[in-house]
Amino acid sequence: MSESFPRLSARTRRFTLGVPRGFTISPDGGKVVFLRTKSGTDPVTCLWELDTETHVERLVVDPRTLDADDGDLPPEERARRERSREQAGGVVGYSTDSSVTRVAFALAGGLYVTDLPDGGTRRLETPGAVIDPRISPDGHRVAYVSGGALRVHDLATGDDRALAEPESPTVTYGLAEFIAAEEMDRMRGHWWSPSSDALLVERADEAPVHTWHIADPANPDRPATAQRYPAAGTPNAVTQLFVLGVDGSRVAVPYEDEYLTTAAWSSHALSIVTMSRDQKRLRLFAIDPATGGSTLVREDTDPAWVDVVTGVPAHLDDGSLVWVAADGGGNRLFVGDRAVTPPTLQVRAVLDVDHDSVLFSASGDPTEIQLWTWDGHSLLPVSTRSGVFSGRMSGGVGVLTEQSLDAEGVSTTVVRRDGMAIPIPSLAERPGLDLRVSLGRSGRRELATAVVLPSWHEQGSRKLPVLMDPYGGPHAQRVLNRRGGYLESQWFAEQGFAVIVADGRGTPGRGPAFERAVLNDLATPPLEDQIDALQGVAEQYPDDLDLTKVAIRGWSFGGFLAALAVLRRPDVFHAAVAGAPVTDWRLYDTCYTERYLGHPDEQADVYDNSSLFGDAAKLERPLLLIHGLADDNVVAAHTLRLSSALLAAGRQHSVLPLSGVTHMTPQEVVAENLLLLQVEFLKRSLGV
Repeated sequence: MSESFPRLSARTRRFTLGVPRGFTISPDGGKVVFLRTKSGTDPVTCLWELDTETHVERLVVDPRTLDADDGDLPPEERARRERSREQAGGVVGYSTDSSVTRVAFALAGGLYVTDLPDGGTRRLETPGAVIDPRISPDGHRVAYVSGGALRVHDLATGDDRALAEPESPTVTYGLAEFIAAEEMDRMRGHWWSPSSDALLVERADEAPVHTWHIADPANPDRPATAQRYPAAGTPNAVTQLFVLGVDGSRVAVPYEDEYLTTAAWSSHALSIVTMSRDQKRLRLFAIDPATGGSTLVREDTDPAWVDVVTGVPAHLDDGSLVWVAADGGGNRLFVGDRAVTPPTLQVRAVLDVDHDSVLFSASGDPTEIQLWTWDGHSLLPVSTRSGVFSGRMSGGVGVLTEQSLDAEGVSTTVVRRDGMAIPIPSLAERPGLDLRVSLGRSGRRELATAVVLPSWHEQGSRKLPVLMDPYGGPHAQRVLNRRGGYLESQWFAEQGFAVIVADGRGTPGRGPAFERAVLNDLATPPLEDQIDALQGVAEQYPDDLDLTKVAIRGWSFGGFLAALAVLRRPDVFHAAVAGAPVTDWRLYDTCYTERYLGHPDEQADVYDNSSLFGDAAKLERPLLLIHGLADDNVVAAHTLRLSSALLAAGRQHSVLPLSGVTHMTPQEVVAENLLLLQVEFLKRSLGV
């Protein structure tokens, strides 16, 4: 008998193992370095190289041959992987020199360097466990963090010394603080100069941040883990920047804003981007590394909030600034002071700048993410089929990844200068599901919606119970033209449900106004839009949906939305499964929460309206709350406090605590049985 979908999904980390990722193209376009596990069930990530001339693929680093125990990770590395939602092991990240001839990576706390021409790998002696190694552009040194210190290892001499050491246990040099990693997609805290003689380094002091304790009730002999957590309205870590020379020099780089969103150091400029605490102002500065002095290059403001966009700032060969900002009703690409994309094309990210060409992702239709280039004169489409695309570009060579509803998995292709295409095979497992997904628009607001029906269902033959399966929160999207986004939804459909996935206001792809509709209210617009989508789909499928049996499930923001649905609209929703839900936004972090709801001391009523506690007495439908007790992002207190409020109101509900489980639930047995238990609960609750 073949493995069940829940077991296979768990073993394959939701079919992500075996998929090529983490691409680096050499400046001459001659080789592509990337990460991939050896199979779709192998959790150990290896480093590979593709020669674009010979088309030969070579295994460069297999962690199993290096005698490293990947289970013995430093706490900082475990936290970094949780922030990046990394589910695999082995070589999960690496850096290269500018010529892509040397690679540095951390494995089980050890520091390793590989010379790509001969494939030789050596472990370097370090005084402690290593976090986030970054090799210098000239390939002669490796900077890394150990014990909160920023250290540099000279590859020629073996000299290893600290450029900056923490002054107290709450200080780190060279690491991104919690908020930067969790909410701004900045996973790094040090940047080499192009000349390899200095680094821009973040100093973060968590002393002002309140201490929370993550306990493990299943093991009372173990002490609780102390964690600094910046909840909404409370102090953030204090961050500073310094230019540290390898000669021991130290230059302060002062800035005023609360958040450092990103930094970049190229031959054109040392740049930093900062954002005010209220997130209504974003400023780009050019820094003089010799003095630390700053020059304001650009300032963007917005009465709601400004967006942090991946890949900018960047520069063309002539020094022109590449930037993305909301303008004229759209998220637009700027080169210099000029917007070069129309407001109808929503720019998602800048992926690469290759001399005078910019590779970026953007959406015309919110269900599609296409690739485009700006070549200095005109916009050119790179991807021509429907789907979700990403890519890299260097030396005139491109790497394109493609997903769609028409094909399983992720397809990766290297495109040479002469147009020849070289595939990089995916080794991912096949899900074994016959997808039946229809994308369209529904409801009064024409919301992007996916309708997932059982493969065996004959349309119009009978009415099916309905399962709403949203995320529904800001800056995240589920309704996209790719098969991988609907595997769990299809599996639920096979159990006898008509599954609806809808992206309401706040989700990206439809422009700034649509995203900013959730300002000061994370509850009403998302919930209204799920109902709007449900009613719209019911009109399109009048003989297939049983609106007397409607359930909703979700995780994280989706969990909040699921619980909200049965509390506030029991007339529409008849059962809910809420996984790791945010139940009181005062318990969630500063950057995310204050972006949408402001400061809790200034807008208490806004927080109360978006909290679930005030609705506890209204519960009259079955509600299953699921939460990992080791979750350090949406802490278990969210579920436990809601459960207490429901109990105080005399409202029956169910709670499933997951011992030792974080926000990601990567454990196989847990991930498998969670799906099975949800189906059982939903069927029982709906009387199916």
